[in-house]
Amino acid sequence: MTNEALRRSILDQVREFAAAQEAPRPFHPGQTPVPPAGRVLDAEAYVALVDAALDGWLTTGRFNDEFERLIAQRTGVKRALTTNSGSSANLLALSALSSPMLGERALQPGDEVITSAAGFPTTINPILQNGLTPVFVDSELPYYNPTPKAIAAAIGPHTRAIMLAHALGNPFRADELRALADRHGLWLVEDCCDAFGSTLHGRSVGNFGHLGTLSFYPAHHITTGEGGAVFTDDPLLARIVESFRDWGRDCYCAPGKDNTCGKRFDWQLGDLPCGYDHKYTYSHAGYNLKITDMQAALGVAQIRRLDEFIAARRANFRHLRERLRDCEEFLILPEATAGSDPSWFGFLLTLRENAPCDRVDLLRYLDQHKVGTRLLFAGNVTRQPYMKERHFRVSGELPVANIITERSFWIGVYPGLSTGMLDYAADRIREFLGVGF
Repeated sequence: MTNEALRRSILDQVREFAAAQEAPRPFHPGQTPVPPAGRVLDAEAYVALVDAALDGWLTTGRFNDEFERLIAQRTGVKRALTTNSGSSANLLALSALSSPMLGERALQPGDEVITSAAGFPTTINPILQNGLTPVFVDSELPYYNPTPKAIAAAIGPHTRAIMLAHALGNPFRADELRALADRHGLWLVEDCCDAFGSTLHGRSVGNFGHLGTLSFYPAHHITTGEGGAVFTDDPLLARIVESFRDWGRDCYCAPGKDNTCGKRFDWQLGDLPCGYDHKYTYSHAGYNLKITDMQAALGVAQIRRLDEFIAARRANFRHLRERLRDCEEFLILPEATAGSDPSWFGFLLTLRENAPCDRVDLLRYLDQHKVGTRLLFAGNVTRQPYMKERHFRVSGELPVANIITERSFWIGVYPGLSTGMLDYAADRIREFLGVGF
């Protein structure tokens, strides 16, 4: 057999294996776990992984080129760059704004970046890691995002940027924040890691900011195992992000390729001698944060199913909201931001003050009945151990962030959950609250 025939034979067997591996399993209430999140793979995902492995090209390559093209197309921007996680995507996005290539607009140590007090730490950590000062603002129930009014009130003489996540897929008012940012000469970074496919006024989230980020961790809307992306309409920002991602080098040649610019030995940069190899000239203090082509191949297979996944998430969200509607005496149910169509990451609930239980008791009960739950990540991050002794500023008070820390949690809506699983989870919540039982 030729190598091509062998490859086809191998991939046919992979399809057969995957069909058995991913075949639907029966749901047994109380025995089968109902997870809050998870990956959804099909035969083509397995085939893509093996197909890329058979190339023997272990860094970024042909599949990554296609994946980046599809991400840019999907988000409606000119350029997308993959990276090894959503956390790295956030680090790259904010670090890029410190580049000397931006001149007077470059962020400097001590500059302030406004962000939400309640959310995931790696939206905040790049601010700290770049020697900047996070300015924390409160969120609004039942949307779980800060309001433009709260952001505006937090702007001070040292404010230079806003970096926010769309909470569990629910868009913040990015159109208003971009207008606010433009009026004050601020950068806007949209963390879309939980919101791939969410729209605001018909536009994809991430489209409003100067930079947007995504995560492809297995819990997210699509997965590459570990992985993420930064996307932008600005060619200069794209070039800077690529440099930070690729060791900080000035050269933009793809891995395994040389002299794309045709001037590899003709540059004179910094204090280096004229003709110093452009491949080893560094403009930034960068990293190696690329993904492998196997991850990208999985991403290509996954992004082709994104519309299917989004539709399932939205349908599951609607189903849970209807099933838990009679619990509103004790629970604050989540609501979409006006003008938005969220691609929900989870179904976020907050116990009211008059609830007949506290959160820990409810979560323990759900855990005993194999219903998976998660908190809104770090909650009020200023209360986290690692924030002790760190320099930050709080704008106003944080009462909602504290409510989120003490009374909020979420259950799953991801496409791997059946209607039976959703009903079971809702019934266990209703049962514990004494609603309808």
